Amino acid sequence: MKPTNKPGNPNFSSGPCSKRPGYDLANLDTRSLGRSHRSALGKELLGRACIETAELLGLPAGYRVGVVPASDTGAMEMAMWSMLGERPVDVLAWESFGQGWVTDIVKQLKLDNVNVLNAEYGELPDLSAADGGHDVVFTWNGTTSGVKVPDGDWIDDDRTGLTICDATSAVFAMPLPWKKLDVVTFSWQKVLGGEGAHGMLILSPRAVERLESYTPPWPLPKIFRLTKGGKLNEGIFDGATINTPSMLCVEDYIDALKWAASLGGLDALHARADRNAAVLSAWVEKAPWVDFLCADPAIRSNTSVCLKIVDAEISALDDGAQRAFVKAMEKLLDSEDAAYDVGGYRDAPPGLRIWCGATVETSDIEALGPWLDWAFASAKAAL
Repeated sequence: MKPTNKPGNPNFSSGPCSKRPGYDLANLDTRSLGRSHRSALGKELLGRACIETAELLGLPAGYRVGVVPASDTGAMEMAMWSMLGERPVDVLAWESFGQGWVTDIVKQLKLDNVNVLNAEYGELPDLSAADGGHDVVFTWNGTTSGVKVPDGDWIDDDRTGLTICDATSAVFAMPLPWKKLDVVTFSWQKVLGGEGAHGMLILSPRAVERLESYTPPWPLPKIFRLTKGGKLNEGIFDGATINTPSMLCVEDYIDALKWAASLGGLDALHARADRNAAVLSAWVEKAPWVDFLCADPAIRSNTSVCLKIVDAEISALDDGAQRAFVKAMEKLLDSEDAAYDVGGYRDAPPGLRIWCGATVETSDIEALGPWLDWAFASAKAAL
């Protein structure tokens, strides 16, 4: 039967993610709109976004935070194009975004000494194979596979290479071992539900040293340049962005940071995501037609939870038919305003993806399960 209790907020997209509970555009401070981002007010707000990010994350002394163009992708590209090439590179990939970094490193930067450590969707590569003498590029949480790195124990404390980590669907939701991470990138539209177009770049002192001691042999476009005259462009990390940001997006991000602090900070954000993932997991255990794409709970994401359909009749269909079935489920859920944007990523195996990050209410995850059951049964009956 069709459920009667709907999620209060049916937004379960894995990016852009749901806005925080109680969000109201009217509550944003709009004094900066129409002002130059180079004005005292504009630079103050951009600097505040960086400072409050560092405070919320509890970054070690000497780590720098900057706002950069083009979302998490832009931040990762800046890091790779500015720092790689000085030594061999190990790149870990187990889903589409990690594979994207492989493509950039191998086909665009055309580096010669590259070791690609691959794994299938739902699994992790052998983390112990990463060489501490190499630069290591990896995603902390595979947004399109639902697989996360469980910890940083595999990263050598005495490494001589840099660790470059795409943490866009992990930061604020999972503990990160900051002293083992030299470059960390993320975007506002993930865990805190901010708006798109802007990326965040976090650099350790070791990353700064690389930037100031190594010049890559290829030309760098303006928006990738992190140094001036052989020294770090400190302005990027003090509120002077490389290109013009949306001040409305900046205000929106500051609002999200303020909300996170009001909850109790980072531990509270982690707890909310863990609680949401646990509720969804309890539903999966009871639903006979669905299971996790990631079989190992130790490496299973608590934000972008990816599911596969294991019903014998549906799983026997070819790939295209399975994707059409998932689309039919999505359409049913959308038409009832019960759940939006829950289909798996286009490059991932056919299935569902449910965002369980901190901006989602646990009560909405609880209400979602019966609607997923109904959508599956209805779509199957229509075959």
